[in-house]
Amino acid sequence: MIKRFLSLEWKQYFRSSYWQKSIAINILLIFFALYFVVMFLGLGFGLLFILKKAFPNEDPFVIANGFLFFWIIGDLMMRFFLQKLPVMSVKPLLTLPIKRSTVVHYVLGKSAVSFFNFLPLFAIIPFSIMLIKDGYSASMILPWMFALIIIVLIINFLNFIIEAFSAETELSFLPLIVVVGTLFGLDYFDILPMKSIVGDGLISIANTPILLLVPIVLLLLFYGYNYKILKQKLFLDSSLKSKVAEVKVADMSWTKRFGDIAPFMQLDLKLIWRNKRTKSMAMLLVVGLLYGLFFYPQPIYRDMEFMFAFIGIFSTGFFLINFGQFIPAWDSSYYKMLMSQNIKYQQYLRSKFILMVMSVVILFVLGIPYVYFGWKILIVHFAAAIYNIGVNSHVILYGGSFNRKKIDLDKKAAFNYQGTGAVQWLIGIPLMALPMGLFALINWLIGFEAAVALLIIFGVVGIVLHKKLMKIITQRYLDSKYKMIDAFSQDS
Repeated sequence: MIKRFLSLEWKQYFRSSYWQKSIAINILLIFFALYFVVMFLGLGFGLLFILKKAFPNEDPFVIANGFLFFWIIGDLMMRFFLQKLPVMSVKPLLTLPIKRSTVVHYVLGKSAVSFFNFLPLFAIIPFSIMLIKDGYSASMILPWMFALIIIVLIINFLNFIIEAFSAETELSFLPLIVVVGTLFGLDYFDILPMKSIVGDGLISIANTPILLLVPIVLLLLFYGYNYKILKQKLFLDSSLKSKVAEVKVADMSWTKRFGDIAPFMQLDLKLIWRNKRTKSMAMLLVVGLLYGLFFYPQPIYRDMEFMFAFIGIFSTGFFLINFGQFIPAWDSSYYKMLMSQNIKYQQYLRSKFILMVMSVVILFVLGIPYVYFGWKILIVHFAAAIYNIGVNSHVILYGGSFNRKKIDLDKKAAFNYQGTGAVQWLIGIPLMALPMGLFALINWLIGFEAAVALLIIFGVVGIVLHKKLMKIITQRYLDSKYKMIDAFSQDS
């Protein structure tokens, strides 16, 4: 039966339209995979020499084990955002006389041979070989190597458990933050020395191979829990059952003061609060607002005034960038219906513009406490807010006319690149790099005040020319109207 499953998977992959349309992407992914394999091989063969040079008076094997805790939490974070459970098209199989346990074991077994599980081996095995060649006993290193391989599989199944809990929350990455944050916090605040526990535990396995049973038991427990979760969900009616959700109606009467664009603003606000991707994106506003706290408290950044512009643009324009870059793709599921109505496209775009401007003003006001780190920071944030309103809002609206990818609003926002195309990457140059580069150049050539004045002047010019710019942008959308309708009508 497993052989039959493998055959079906092979045919499904190579006969799919995705494979035919994305050969170039698949080739690029292969090159990336080979690049990481070479990097991990280099790390595996060179780590012993690096540790000896960095810690000449200490045992490199002990030092390596001391850092394994950070590798574990780093690997867990990478997997959460990049690795997904390899789910088969099981619906047709559920009507056939195939045991559910067979299907579940196959899915879990397939996850065990993921590239994410093989990649660490290109560092673990060479490093083990180098240790043995350096004089360490093979009877000690081999159990240690097998223990690391088992830990890789434990991380694999732990990731799927975290993802299962993530599906139940609005902020899909919250369970990951809780797990990783708790483990790191226990070690950082010396409540529970996780770094020493992991390192000493692996050294104990190396000295006493019978202790290898401990990670094996943990692996079986995680596998069993994953098996239980998947088997409970593997029913035909569970996939067909309609999702019932309570719709909360908010008072949006305040939008009426905006006149003829009020219906479009209400539509956008409802879209943001009633869909998973847009809602989690809105929740991430906290990240944008507090972004400066990663830099400003550190003295090294106090003298890097050019960084103030980057942080100011990003912090006050967080919603503008994340919401604006997918205009009008947010409405892709009903874009054809929307364009068949007797509406003015300029009203449609102006509602988006007003929302983005409001977000910039609100984020600037909420970010005023950054003055605690210096008055220069507040002044740059003000200049960045003016620049976002006058320049970036128009740039991102114009860039939206090139969007041709449909967006699934039911997917999470964090590290979700669905609907992302070349436009989203290229538009980052005028949005972030240009104002930061101009600010840095003028600050270096003339001075801080002149650099701030330049951002404000650009922003004010954009505000003054707003009506003319909107006419140009609207015409661009009208010229691309039918191309976007056709693109948004495609399922893939």
